[in-house]
Amino acid sequence: MFRLLLTTALAAGLAPAAFAQEITVGAGNVAPFLDPGRDHSNVGSQFYFNSFDTLIDRDHSKLEPEWTPALATSWTLIDPTVMELKLREGVSFHNGEAMTADDVVFSLNRMFQATFPPYVVRSKDRLNNFTSAEKIDNYTVRIHAGREEPLWETLVSLQQIMIIPEEYTKALTGDPKVAEDSDFEAFSLAPVGTGPYSVAEFLPGERIVWERFDDFWGDKAPLQRATVVQIAETASRVTALKTGEADIITNVAPDQLSLIDSDPNLKTEGSVTALFHAMIMNANHPALKDPRIRQAMSYAVDRDTLNEALWLGKAVVPSTHTMKEFGDLYMPELTTFEYNPEKAKDLLKEAGYDGGEIVYTSFPTYYTNGLLAAQAIAEMWSAVGINAKVDVQEKWTGRDPQMMARNWSNPMYFADPFGSFGVMWAPGGPSESEGRFNTDEEYAAKWERFRFSTDVEVRKAAYAELMDEIKQDPPVLPLYRPFESWGMKKSVNWAPMPGHIPYVLDFRAGSISLADS
Repeated sequence: MFRLLLTTALAAGLAPAAFAQEITVGAGNVAPFLDPGRDHSNVGSQFYFNSFDTLIDRDHSKLEPEWTPALATSWTLIDPTVMELKLREGVSFHNGEAMTADDVVFSLNRMFQATFPPYVVRSKDRLNNFTSAEKIDNYTVRIHAGREEPLWETLVSLQQIMIIPEEYTKALTGDPKVAEDSDFEAFSLAPVGTGPYSVAEFLPGERIVWERFDDFWGDKAPLQRATVVQIAETASRVTALKTGEADIITNVAPDQLSLIDSDPNLKTEGSVTALFHAMIMNANHPALKDPRIRQAMSYAVDRDTLNEALWLGKAVVPSTHTMKEFGDLYMPELTTFEYNPEKAKDLLKEAGYDGGEIVYTSFPTYYTNGLLAAQAIAEMWSAVGINAKVDVQEKWTGRDPQMMARNWSNPMYFADPFGSFGVMWAPGGPSESEGRFNTDEEYAAKWERFRFSTDVEVRKAAYAELMDEIKQDPPVLPLYRPFESWGMKKSVNWAPMPGHIPYVLDFRAGSISLADS
């Protein structure tokens, strides 16, 4: 609840102007753990920016990256494979420990040289060019890459290598001198960072409470306390906002916006999100091995109609897997995905489709409008002759060999095609390792040119070739970039910033303010 509370200091005789400000956020989901290294979920991405810091940050008010100092005050390339960073002095962790190069090296190497299985996955899909971090002195570190890296600042600013305390983490379980898997499991339930808010309370999947950290190295946090509670159903979140139980609510569907905007005490903020809601297809399912079947499944989907019906035309339907956030690698001129129901029918006939059931699996509530989109897609499939069925499941089925197609999302984990498409469909990436996508030497060669060339034009040409491969043998159809909205009291001044990855609840100085009440 948004309210101004007298601080305990007032009782001690300080001036009556000393107030503490609090908010409550009603969220569609709350993460089951809090560890920036292992997490890459849409839900989890909301919760790290307030409590953790990266070495390099960016101006999040801008779409184009403008790199800014964070825990590192400066950084220099010693050679194409080595970056040296000077660390900020006087930084404290939430438990009172001073941050030094030892903590930074520990934090980076836990990912670069990962042995904890969840870290291994994240290291492999985005950090596998980095070999080690090295301490030079108490406030100087070097990061070593295996080969020349075209995305230094972009990757060093990732959530996954936010800095955590070495001694605290190692002492959580077992031998306090050794980092054990059980330490990282324990850390995810009792996280400690250097950000402007400490995690004062965490109930996995239910509730997170942030409190202002007075020893933060940067600008003082504007809130004394922020509480995030899970309210799964959209209608219930709207009700909580209207009754004053929440000050901000997340994931408001377009058809609910008028209920909020018509209330004189409430308002909405929204933006097209740097994320695709997607239909993924299992290229290794016996019924879908012929790529013409999957091409037909894709051609049958009228994404513009989905946008109009579900998002009131506010979403963005892409012609290929690209976003403006990719900067020089933004390539809207490519046509990888299109609607052509007649071609879908022809492809089904050519492939000898026998009318077998094709199942589209959907989470019930995880994605805004996700189930409605699944039901509409099944109808579109039926219109071209596909025997379609929607199967609603709470669990993730992407690694199940019986999965045929399902809803998923592909966020922009960082502002580059590698940070969205590439994280999921690189050779050996999650889609291939989970058994629903295949690559070969030709695909890998194109990927290498795209990933590691320092020439933007070479990267663009290679990415166009990758998109052509996806068109011919599709594992995915990006449906749209959803227009995600937040509802809030008019006394709350907050809006999503264009420079963040999707869904971040940024409550740092300059990002939120509360009017007096």
